[in-house]
Formats: sequence, structure tokens, C-alpha cells
Amino acid sequence: MKEEALTPVVQKFIFHWGEMGTKWGVNRTVAQIHALMYLSPVAMNAMQIGQSLGIAQSNVSSSLKELQSWNLIWKVPMRGERRDYYETGKDFWKTLKIVAEQRKMREIDPTLTVLRDCMLELDSAKGTDAVAKERIGSLLEMVESFEQLFQSANELSPDTIRKGVKLAGSAKWLTKLLG
Repeated sequence: MKEEALTPVVQKFIFHWGEMGTKWGVNRTVAQIHALMYLSPVAMNAMQIGQSLGIAQSNVSSSLKELQSWNLIWKVPMRGERRDYYETGKDFWKTLKIVAEQRKMREIDPTLTVLRDCMLELDSAKGTDAVAKERIGSLLEMVESFEQLFQSANELSPDTIRKGVKLAGSAKWLTKLLG
């Protein structure tokens, strides 16, 4: 996609996705590049991405590295090309699953480690603050419950998750109707 090929609707989507990215704690440029690649029918190189979005090559390069670290994009071979080309998945249910796995690994797993360590220290300490022990224990129990829920959901295929979400929406509608 070249800059002139970005229709107003595509631009609107890309810039909105960038804004949403900032609300999710993701760099705006990283989110915009992911949105562009998601809508692109072909793999793109860094120069094409920079030209399409009007972004400096250095920013494109660091953003591509960030997207690769999240496993959201990957290099694809292009015959006769020396530049690296990238693409992203087109099934957003799979993308959502990847993001959830990455966030769990980066946010939940370290939190569980700290909470478990805190509980071990509180269990072995004399004169332990009972309130701290109760609250950290309660938080640990909640986070472990969410981890178990995540693990169960993560074993499902994206198609099964999609069907489950639709079914849950139907059940909500039915509950309102009968309620």
C-alpha cells in the first residue's frame, strides 16, 4: 500500500487503531503499523510502511522490532528482494489470542511470582502483618483463578472461541427476553 493508496476509510481505521493502542499501553506508531499491515493484501517492507504512514525509517524499524517481539508480525521471503518484507495474521481472533498470551507472559506471570514470593515470606516471618497476609493471599487467589481461566480458554481454537462469544451473546439476549 502506498501513501496515495490509503483511502480515507483506511486512514481513519489506522489512525483510530493508533489512538486505541495508546489507551492499551502500546506505542501509537506500533499500533498504526500493525493496522496498516493487517489491512494490506501483500507483505510490506519498512520503506513502504514508512512512506504509507509518513513515518521516519528509524521509527518504523523500532516499531517492527516491537511487533516481532510480540509475535504479531513475521518476515516473509520475497524472491529477488534484499529488503525484509513483513506480514501479520489476518484472522484477528488468532491475533487476540497471541496478544493475550504475550500479556500474560509479560504481566500476569511476573505478578504471580511476586505474589507467591510475598506469601512465602509472610508465612515464614514472625509477627507478620495479618492484614497484608490476608490481602496478598486474597489477591494471589484471584490472579491464580484468572490464570486458570486463561489457560482453559487458551486451549480452545480461535473458531471455538468465536462460537462461544456468539453463544454468550445469544444467551444474554435470551436472558433479557425471558428475564
